[in-house]
Amino acid sequence: MESPLLKLIALQDIDMMIQEAKDPEQTGAQEELGFKLNNLDALITSRRHLAEQLDQRTLILYERMRKRYGRAVVPVEGQVCLGCFMGLPTKNVGVSGSRDDRVETCENCGRILYWL
Repeated sequence: MESPLLKLIALQDIDMMIQEAKDPEQTGAQEELGFKLNNLDALITSRRHLAEQLDQRTLILYERMRKRYGRAVVPVEGQVCLGCFMGLPTKNVGVSGSRDDRVETCENCGRILYWL
């Protein structure tokens, strides 16, 4: 079974593709390059299916952070949240291994974190 964190990352990617497909400026630029953006319905269906696989609490957290910041799921590099660029507390330093199985958030900005 795929981890909730990987599902959240995929959900964010789909949301960004939907946003680009709905933006007339982006659509025009993509079509000039030869890319047809005619599968918006398929993206919306995929998003709905993926969102149904997440537990309600996680989905609500994701939606709240997406509305607030645009990018709800951000990487951590060198113990720094790359959403707000604040250092993470030392309690997160020794945690490894099962990170993909649980959803952790930045104590400063609240975004959902994943480790590179």
